[in-house]
Amino acid sequence: MNDICTKVREAGVVGAGGAGFPTHVKLKAQVEIYLVNGAECEPMLKTDQQLAALYPERIVRGLASAMSAAGAKEGIIALKAKYQQAIGALQPHLAPNMRVAILPDVYPAGDEVMTIWLTTGRRVPPGGIPLDIGVAVNNLQTILNVGRALDDEPVTTRTLTVNGAVREPKTVTVPIGTSLTEVLALAGGPAGENLAYIAGGPVMGKLLDSLDMPVSKTSGGLLALPADHPVVKGKMLSAAAALRTARAVCEQCRLCTDLCPRHLIGHELPPHLIIRAVNYNRLGAPQVLLSALTCSECGVCEVYACPVGISPRRVNIALKAELRTQGLKYRGEIGQVDPMAEHRLLPSSRLVSRLHLEPWYHEAPLVPDVYRPAQVVIPLQQHVGAPAQPVVKEGDRVQAGQVIGEIPEGSLGARVHASIDGIVARVTPQAVTIRKEGSKQ
Repeated sequence: MNDICTKVREAGVVGAGGAGFPTHVKLKAQVEIYLVNGAECEPMLKTDQQLAALYPERIVRGLASAMSAAGAKEGIIALKAKYQQAIGALQPHLAPNMRVAILPDVYPAGDEVMTIWLTTGRRVPPGGIPLDIGVAVNNLQTILNVGRALDDEPVTTRTLTVNGAVREPKTVTVPIGTSLTEVLALAGGPAGENLAYIAGGPVMGKLLDSLDMPVSKTSGGLLALPADHPVVKGKMLSAAAALRTARAVCEQCRLCTDLCPRHLIGHELPPHLIIRAVNYNRLGAPQVLLSALTCSECGVCEVYACPVGISPRRVNIALKAELRTQGLKYRGEIGQVDPMAEHRLLPSSRLVSRLHLEPWYHEAPLVPDVYRPAQVVIPLQQHVGAPAQPVVKEGDRVQAGQVIGEIPEGSLGARVHASIDGIVARVTPQAVTIRKEGSKQ
């Protein structure tokens, strides 16, 4: 176990699904089940299914090592039924204590709490974490990086989907620190004018102010959509505007609660009651407001359930920030699963239709070659915990895979490595810039 954790630590592996939790720390927890989440929660993103089809042996090896480190008796790889190529590639390599769990094509299959329930029947308690019920979860690309770490290969690249209003939608692999401007160019550039760009998926992704930002270990995708698209307009909605709308038109129909995935599996979380409490000067049980802390921000309430355009998610996000500032936590018992739970999960095709994404939904095939930029700007914090401390200085020659940022002594963190060969052009507390020799920027 110690050898596996050491290799993963040295390789700088973090949760690639977006959270960025240092994987070497997670591997030290003892669990019964190790779950690889390859469901790819959001539409338009293709990375996990494509990597599973291309690197099945390394993924299974990574899972076996994670199970060994965590003492898990069972390993599960969660994939949607439509990922037939990935399922077929993985099956011949599975050990007897491993299985592929087939998920329905619903949203938000891919949210770890929902994925655990759909694959094991276990339910994470409100305010809890998977470890509370003997389960560890990692994104598929994380487990692939664990497999690479066993061969002393650090995390220096990221595979991500470029989709939407681009000329050549595709999934590309680029060195960490590559600018999103270059990533967009790899997909042929924008297909149209007056576009907006989203980092991640259409529902939970973040609207970008600029494409100058670099790719990190947790970059999930890059989407281009017309600036007047409903998805873009929704992301531009302020919390104040969301509250005004809620006060004006909420009719307490409770569709947001009836379709909330967390509520369906027994969590208290009732978006309609939270909206009512906020609308009436927080009149109601304090526990109801605190339950906002258990919201996964999946957006089903906002983009699908509400018939009058209210955004309970935006209200929950604002509430969560306020409650956390006050140091408050939610503690509640888990209730019964809704008898209609499986029938109330949102089909992905219906979500795509509701979001008007059909014209922008493309297959985005995987390009196996790794792009080689002339310059990278590598963030020193791509993970939960303390930023890595730079261990190089301007003018140093570095090689891809060389450590350029070390975990501060006694802190939670992750190593950072050079992603290309070159010269260190700049070092700040936030990032290390590396340029290929002879290149001009």
